[in-house]
Amino acid sequence: MSAPNPFLTRLDRGPALLADGAMGTSLNARGIGFDRCLDALNLTEPALIAEIHRGYIEAGAELVLTNTFGANRFRMARYGLAEQVGAVNRAGVELARRAILASFKDVLLAGDVGPLGVRMVPFGRVRPEQARSAFRQQISALSAAGVDLLFLETFSDLFEIREALRAAHEVCSLPIVACMSFTRDDRTLLGNSPAEVAGALLEAGADVIGVNCSQGPAQLLRILEKMSAAAPQAVLAVKPNAGLPEQIEGRFMYPAAPNYFAEYALAFREAGARLIGGCCGTTCDHVAAMRTALDTQAGSPPASLPAQVADSRPDRLADPDEPTGLAKKLAAGKFVTAVEMSPPHGLGTQKIVAGASLLADAGADVINITDSPMARLRMAPWAVCKLVQERVGIETTLHFPTRGRNLLRVQSDLLAAHALNVRNIFVVMGDPTAIGDYPEAMDDYDLVPSGLIRLIKQGFNLGLDYGGSEIGEPTTFFVGCALNPGAANAEREYQVFRRKIDAGADFALTQPIFEAHKAAGFLERYDRAAASSRVPIIAGILPLYSLRHALFLNNEVPGIEIPEAVLTRLEEAGENAPREGLRIAGELIERARSWAQGIYLMPPFGKYDLAAELIEGMQTS
Repeated sequence: MSAPNPFLTRLDRGPALLADGAMGTSLNARGIGFDRCLDALNLTEPALIAEIHRGYIEAGAELVLTNTFGANRFRMARYGLAEQVGAVNRAGVELARRAILASFKDVLLAGDVGPLGVRMVPFGRVRPEQARSAFRQQISALSAAGVDLLFLETFSDLFEIREALRAAHEVCSLPIVACMSFTRDDRTLLGNSPAEVAGALLEAGADVIGVNCSQGPAQLLRILEKMSAAAPQAVLAVKPNAGLPEQIEGRFMYPAAPNYFAEYALAFREAGARLIGGCCGTTCDHVAAMRTALDTQAGSPPASLPAQVADSRPDRLADPDEPTGLAKKLAAGKFVTAVEMSPPHGLGTQKIVAGASLLADAGADVINITDSPMARLRMAPWAVCKLVQERVGIETTLHFPTRGRNLLRVQSDLLAAHALNVRNIFVVMGDPTAIGDYPEAMDDYDLVPSGLIRLIKQGFNLGLDYGGSEIGEPTTFFVGCALNPGAANAEREYQVFRRKIDAGADFALTQPIFEAHKAAGFLERYDRAAASSRVPIIAGILPLYSLRHALFLNNEVPGIEIPEAVLTRLEEAGENAPREGLRIAGELIERARSWAQGIYLMPPFGKYDLAAELIEGMQTS
């Protein structure tokens, strides 16, 4: 019969267990920059790590976390240390254990495991089995080195922490604390509520569930209470940041004082937390204050919660009086990359922000936000454009259909978009409402696309509305139009395209192309007739995901024709069809470089990882 685990025994005995504070903050205060691999200091600066552990133990911490938060193969590969994962984790355990033994105190040791630092599909490139393998490697090393428990913390992706839990159960039988972090709206980065997180973590086999990092004690008290209400049987943990940081002379300073943390430690205990500690910005002083409060006072929640602090992300977008970033890049002859994203069906915006962040990191130049594609209900695209620009810092292009808008609505929506600094506009007709969620909805329009382009370029951009009245000051919209160079009726498509160019279109986005030579032939005719008014053409690229996907597009989507040779390649690829679809897309991109000034990626089924892979492949080719 195995001996009872000391951590679970201590939790059963009560009262609330106090954990340590932030390792990174303590290192930064000692002059260690966050650009270094902090986990590798277990090997290169062992005395410094041991000193920090001793400080937290002397302050009253009953549980110490190893300095291994980022000691996984993905994070350490950034520093060329992927082969040191085992050594760094073992050293982290040994250093903390020595500090505990030297203290002669009954202190528990947790193996700290953070997220991999790379996104999982569909918002990243790492697949579940790859993530689980990396977690197994780290957790195996921690378990073999002799930790009392595992502490999974600061996860923002529920799918990722599930893989970490699966990996832990595969390699050891240690108790597991599983904590996630939340955004300002009390949801995870991908939109999960505290109740959803609580249920999922318990179902995945965590012994203790909770929340850490995020904004600060006030927010985490709210989230803790929601998790407790959703899962009253759960054992709860909480480790807040010391508020939102400010960078001063290279150091990150956090506003929450130790006495403030002491007050909230009591509130956390009152709310049911059995494990309390500190995350970013917390120091030995914070731990000592919480120790004193928990030892001497009865708990009650603070009387009021502090106001939320606004997002401090720097604005990397073009000034409203300057040309847009897209306009500048095209004018400079840069080969640009745009990626299409659709707004959410409901209120949750976390997934689209996460996807846009992945694409921006991969090197996309602009994100195109569609407007109710297939006439299905979705959030207004200009709101999503604004959100993506603010949260991610990447420029957007607003799809602007004429269908379903009268002349008054068209103009008011344009004013709203410009006021939000959404100035790249892609003018389209829009999908008929008969095919969508509300077939009986009004389907009228006052302007065709060429008319709307003329209104913008020859009216709004000159400071005038449709009736010639002044709108206060000119707008600075950069306007795109649609083009189908593979249209069955090439003559009609050419004439329509000419009207859009004459109206003032600045650039064109094509329908998905699957035969680059057809598009090149169409544009050769255009060039011969209008060489002096050539606008940049951005080629539409839609990676095919399977034979079934290709057959659907070929047979049910107007304007798309997929060659038999492409269908045959997908059929022969079988279960590897997604990879073959990427290869086909990559080939089309290379062929389009001779006549296009960019590509417009349309990721199938929201698989933004595929788009990111194509973008990164373009940069290395």
